[in-house]
Amino acid sequence: MRVWSLSGVERIAFPDGTTAIYKFATEPFTGEDRILRAAGQAGIPVPAVIGSIVRDGVLGMVIEDLGEPVREAEDTDGIASAVALHGASPASMLPVLDDGTLTALPALALDHLRRLRNRNRWTGDTDDIAAALNALAGAAAKRAEGATTAPWGWVHSEFHPTSLHIGENGWRLLDFARAFNGPGLFDLASWHGTVDVTDPDRLRRLIEAYVAAGGHPSALAGRGGLAPESWALGWHRVWAVEWFMEQSLRWINDASKDEAYVNVVRRHLKTAVQLLEP
Repeated sequence: MRVWSLSGVERIAFPDGTTAIYKFATEPFTGEDRILRAAGQAGIPVPAVIGSIVRDGVLGMVIEDLGEPVREAEDTDGIASAVALHGASPASMLPVLDDGTLTALPALALDHLRRLRNRNRWTGDTDDIAAALNALAGAAAKRAEGATTAPWGWVHSEFHPTSLHIGENGWRLLDFARAFNGPGLFDLASWHGTVDVTDPDRLRRLIEAYVAAGGHPSALAGRGGLAPESWALGWHRVWAVEWFMEQSLRWINDASKDEAYVNVVRRHLKTAVQLLEP
């Protein structure tokens, strides 16, 4: 069904005519089976895990086959699923993104850049990346304030329409490998993707609709001296930058892909600086 360098998904058929989904993944995605089980126990609609094993650093799990979706997910579906997700009790097993860990993200990204340069990578024309990260690091403590303001708890982290399966029997959330406990606004900030130019007004409307649908009213509260939409979009891009740089350094570690990663990081940093106003 789909395969990339760190994970893959396939449909398997059994002699009795039933089917299931087989998903395999390497680090850092080898805990998704445990996360899916915890999500199900928390009342979050997810596919059931039939069985799983981690061997030689690779997760293999068989999960419920939800069939083909009846339609693509729309904003109203994303809002309903976000309200349900953020209303679930936080899971103690998940990593935590709070004021302190959010504040540390620009410095972590700077360290990734230093280590990449020490390997003679990311050495050409990346001074602007270093400058943006230094500016964000200098303002990070102030701008990170309010990270634990509600909604806070389960964050899907890859919350896009493609991660929401709409079937004949309702919706299920997929792809929980990078879930964490943190600001729920990150999910709303990621819903419309990260390829197009960021649109704070569009996110503001989504947050307002989320609150109207039962989401926590504090979703509309300011954070770090900024409007919630600017705060969420800006910090989500910083979070994505740190992740892309860690991928380039550790998980993908392929110098032939550096140019693509540099371009994405540069674009996200430009957006983050515009929105977070360091």
